[in-house]
Amino acid sequence: MFKISPLRKRQFTGGIVGVLIGICVVLFLTLKSSEEYISLGPMNEGHDDLSCVTCHADAKGNLSQQIQSNIQFAIGMREHNVDFGTQDVTVENCLQCHDRPNDRHPNHRFSEPRFKEIIKVIDATTCITCHSEHNGERVTVAAVNYCMNCHQDLKVEEDPIDVAHETLIAEEQWNTCIQCHDFHGNHRYEVPTKLQDTIPMQTINAYLKGGKDPYGTDKKYIGLSEPEWIKLNLNKK
Repeated sequence: MFKISPLRKRQFTGGIVGVLIGICVVLFLTLKSSEEYISLGPMNEGHDDLSCVTCHADAKGNLSQQIQSNIQFAIGMREHNVDFGTQDVTVENCLQCHDRPNDRHPNHRFSEPRFKEIIKVIDATTCITCHSEHNGERVTVAAVNYCMNCHQDLKVEEDPIDVAHETLIAEEQWNTCIQCHDFHGNHRYEVPTKLQDTIPMQTINAYLKGGKDPYGTDKKYIGLSEPEWIKLNLNKK
C-alpha cells in the first residue's frame, strides 16, 4: 500500500493553513469595520466619518507588478518606483473636497516664482505641511507663527486695530495674526479692532487640536461629505 510521507502531509497542511490565513487577512483588511484597527492614527477633526478609500485609492497594477517594478527600481533597471498597495495622497485628493474660489491662501498660489525661497522654509504648496492626517487634530504644523514667512513687509493703510500691524510685526508678535484672521478666510465674523478683544492663544491652540471653533460656525464653504464626494466622482465617469 502506498504511504504518504509525514513530511508531505505537514507541507500540505501548512500550505492549506497558509492560504486560509492569507484569505482571512485579506478579508479583514477589506472590511470597513476594520479600518480603525489598520489606520495609522485617529482621523483629523472633520474627517471622522470618511473611509480609507476616500483618500487612499488603489495603486495601479496588481500586487505582483508593483513588487516587480519596485525591485527593478531598487536595482537601477527603471527610473522611478511605483506606489505599493495604495497611491500616495496628494493635494489633488484634498482639493476634491476642499477646493473653493474664496480661499485666501490656495496652495497653487505658492507655486509662483516669488515664493521659491519661502517654500523651502514652509512648503505651502501641499496641504499636509500643516494638515498631516491621522493625528486627530485640525492643524499639525509645529508653530502657528508661519505668517512671518510672507508678511515681514506688510503695510496696512488706515490700520483698524489699536496696536498697529507695523508694531506687531516689529515686535515679532506673529501669533497675533491667527488671533484675528483664519488662514484660509473661510469664516464670516467681525474682526476685532482692539488687541485685547482678539481670540486668546489658549483658545486658538485648543481649536487647532480639534476643539471648538472660536471663529464661529458661519462659514462660506463646507467641505464635501463622503456621499457627496462619491456622487461627484460618479458623475465624472
